[in-house]
Amino acid sequence: MPELPEVETTLRGIEPHILNKKITSITVRNPSLRWPVPVNSLKANLVSSSFLSIKRRGKYLILESLKGFVLIHLGMSGCLRIFDNKSAPEKHDHIDVSFDDNSILRYTDPRRFGSFLWTTEPESHVLISKLGPEPLGNKFSGAHLFEKSRKKKMPVKNFIMDSKIVVGVGNIYASEALFLAGIRPKKYAGRVTRNQYESLAIEIRNLLNKSIEKGGTTLRDFVGGDNKPGYFKQQLNVYGRSGQECKVCESILKNLKIGQRGSVYCPKCQN
Repeated sequence: MPELPEVETTLRGIEPHILNKKITSITVRNPSLRWPVPVNSLKANLVSSSFLSIKRRGKYLILESLKGFVLIHLGMSGCLRIFDNKSAPEKHDHIDVSFDDNSILRYTDPRRFGSFLWTTEPESHVLISKLGPEPLGNKFSGAHLFEKSRKKKMPVKNFIMDSKIVVGVGNIYASEALFLAGIRPKKYAGRVTRNQYESLAIEIRNLLNKSIEKGGTTLRDFVGGDNKPGYFKQQLNVYGRSGQECKVCESILKNLKIGQRGSVYCPKCQN
């Protein structure tokens, strides 16, 4: 599933190719995504208009036009790429936004769990309005995590993956940040100390920033080609490494189930 850095990389990759260009047509080949694509609204409001800006909120992309906003989520397998109008669509290419310079913004989604919606008020939209602070923004801090966690008996990993607490901390980044902060993933959120949350907030921010920087090396992949964008490769400490040696203390990493997810941790480095 695309995580926050992949979504940010997507934004940076497509931004220079879609802004301030006249939209000539909208083609929806399959409107059955996670929610039905509002074909009529998209065509009525976007054709002959243009995109003025694009921003990210959590894992959502918000494309501003003259009459409103397109709200896009990449789901589990979605991607956005730029093509010329001679590029024939393939099986999972569900939506094209065509521009007057003969370029196309194409949405591809094999599993069709993403979304492509229209709204006039994105900040009050049901998918956006209850989101927590951005992990790279000024409102996110260890103090915020500490305050929100009091008396909570849920595992701290689930706590930081809750988008109402903080957006964009997916399974990989939660596992890695908890390792770097020395916190066991199943520890109750309410028992994590303020100092531990301060460390955890720093590690979350650093991980995401580093991942976005690495993602920047793949921006050329958003233009043309037959493959998906080649997202950065993580240098992982614990995620996906159950049964291997810890890179810090050489203890054997263990895996435990939290909810429906496996979570790898170091029994010595994390407590």
